[in-house]
Amino acid sequence: MKHTYFIQLLTTLLLMTAISSCTQSHIIPEVQTDKQVTLFPDYTGVTFPSNIAPPNFRIMEEGEEYYTEIGNKNKVFVTIRSKEPSVVIPVKEWGELLKQTTGNTFYIRIYILQTGRWTQFPDITNIISPAPIDPYLVYRLIYPGYELWNQMGIYQRDLTSYREIPLIENQSIEKGCLNCHTFCKNSPETMMIHTRGEVGGTLVYRQGNISRLDVNTPEMKNGGTYAAWHPGGRYLAFSVNEIRQYFHTTGPKAVEVSDSESDLVLLDTETNRLISSPSIYGKEWMETFPAWNPDGTMLYFCRSKAIDKNTPLDSIRYDLCRISFDAGKENLGTPECIYEASLKGKSVSFPRISPDGKYLMFTCSNYGNFSIWHPESELYLLNMETNEIRNMEEVNSNDVESFHTWSSTGEWFVFSSKRQDGLWAHPYIAKFDNQKGTAGKPFVLPQKDPDFYLNFTRTFNLPELITTPVKIGNELIKQTRNNKETVSWDRK
Repeated sequence: MKHTYFIQLLTTLLLMTAISSCTQSHIIPEVQTDKQVTLFPDYTGVTFPSNIAPPNFRIMEEGEEYYTEIGNKNKVFVTIRSKEPSVVIPVKEWGELLKQTTGNTFYIRIYILQTGRWTQFPDITNIISPAPIDPYLVYRLIYPGYELWNQMGIYQRDLTSYREIPLIENQSIEKGCLNCHTFCKNSPETMMIHTRGEVGGTLVYRQGNISRLDVNTPEMKNGGTYAAWHPGGRYLAFSVNEIRQYFHTTGPKAVEVSDSESDLVLLDTETNRLISSPSIYGKEWMETFPAWNPDGTMLYFCRSKAIDKNTPLDSIRYDLCRISFDAGKENLGTPECIYEASLKGKSVSFPRISPDGKYLMFTCSNYGNFSIWHPESELYLLNMETNEIRNMEEVNSNDVESFHTWSSTGEWFVFSSKRQDGLWAHPYIAKFDNQKGTAGKPFVLPQKDPDFYLNFTRTFNLPELITTPVKIGNELIKQTRNNKETVSWDRK
């Protein structure tokens, strides 16, 4: 009998606790306001992929207590009551919301206890797209100044969670500099990473093999810098640049980076031969930032008139050009200018073509080509079918918009922006409608800590979306210590 009595008592206590918990979590507002609540990061009115990690946030309103409810028209998935304004969404409940809300909207409902009364704010409405995003993002983390240049690395983030792992850090390669990385059609099966310093070279991974190359020859003054994979995975287009840095003591641009020389070459990764042509390699023009169209028949790039030591930096402007390429014959055609931005007082950098070949996104600034230091730089879009060019006002801000890449399907893109404070570049993601040629409101990459972007002191550089994880980080580090292979020059 005693045993039965205690079971009944325990059951009653548990039931009373459950009822009490439900009562505690239910809020009856005494005040309703039309004022929109402010969240940091700004996860309001955006479209999320169906496979993104929970977008944790901080409520930027004063209060004694906070109550947050997240759900769709059928169900409440998350309720959080706390004296702290930080909202950390449980991973399991967020996963259920993603599954049951795909293709539809969900709401974030916030109540705040202010001066002893609960105030209900207008619901925040977001959308869960049925389209997933490529689940991995690769980027370089670097301090924005130059005193700590030897503390950098290239990292891989799982977008479905918060897991970040280093692919290669310069602490593991004698503190050498890590530069550009790029992938062929969003796949880590064909990739490239630059390293500088004692173990410098170009690491090329394709068909299961890693090579460490010196993309330079005695006939060339400059080595390979910015790269783009031909969609066939055999050729790498490189710009060969002489880059100079300038430091200003006053003004909004503390640093200026500019090319004094630049040309284009193609690396045949099967034979380690460099291919070029007088049409893209010579003293008359400076060519840089190569990018291929999806079938590999056209190489797009940025081009400016050659300069000398007396040329003012703010007079250097790049146009958007292209040149045909016959992979079978390894022949390059004649350059063609498709957007003469210099006539409009503008300069083009970072052309990137959507996987369906319908759109070309590029960065536009007032001059030069290193747009990460230009607060006025913005994303522009060229419709390849109509030749219409427009400012992507729906994603641009009052500060830097710079490097950008498409997802493998073209339904998403990621770009670097300094919109938070003008100093740190963070990766922003936006949904793209390839029928209308428009983008949704961008959102910053979700982090586990809602205050992450308030405290993190490194900048995200060159974000690249990939479909599967890179699994050869240790092999890349080992390869930096192997002999560097040379390339031959086949200038046509």
